[in-house]
Amino acid sequence: MAGVVHFEIPADDQGRANSFYEGAFGWTLNAMPEMDYTIAITTPSDETTGMPSAPGAINGALFPREGDLKTPIITVDVEDIDASLAQIESLGGTVVKPKDSVPGMGFYAYFKDTEGNILGLWENLPAGDAGDTGTA
Repeated sequence: MAGVVHFEIPADDQGRANSFYEGAFGWTLNAMPEMDYTIAITTPSDETTGMPSAPGAINGALFPREGDLKTPIITVDVEDIDASLAQIESLGGTVVKPKDSVPGMGFYAYFKDTEGNILGLWENLPAGDAGDTGTA
C-alpha cells in the first residue's frame, strides 16, 4: 500500500511564507537555493538523514507557486513511478510533470487525479544507489 510521505506548500513570497510557518508552528526551514525549494522540518527528525524519527510523521517543503502547481500537494510513496503513472492514466488521471530525479535520493512526478487535484509521487532510490547522478 502506498503511503503519504511528504507535503509541499506553494508560496508567492517564499521569505514571507518561511517567516509565517516558522512563527506559527516552530518549523525549521532549510533553504535549498539551487532548487528554489525550502525543506520544512515539522517533526522530530534524525539529524543525519533529516527523516522523521516517529513512525507515520512527515516533513515537507515550500516552493514557488507557478504553472499547474498552485495549491498544497501531498506526495505518495510508490515502488515504481513509471508503472504508477501508467496506472493513473489508465484510470483517467493525467501526468502534470513526468518522472524527474533528486540526485542521491530518488525520483518524483506530479499527476492530476480525476477530480482535478494535483498530487505528487515519490520513488526512493534502490538501496545502494545513493551515488545516483540524477538521470531519470
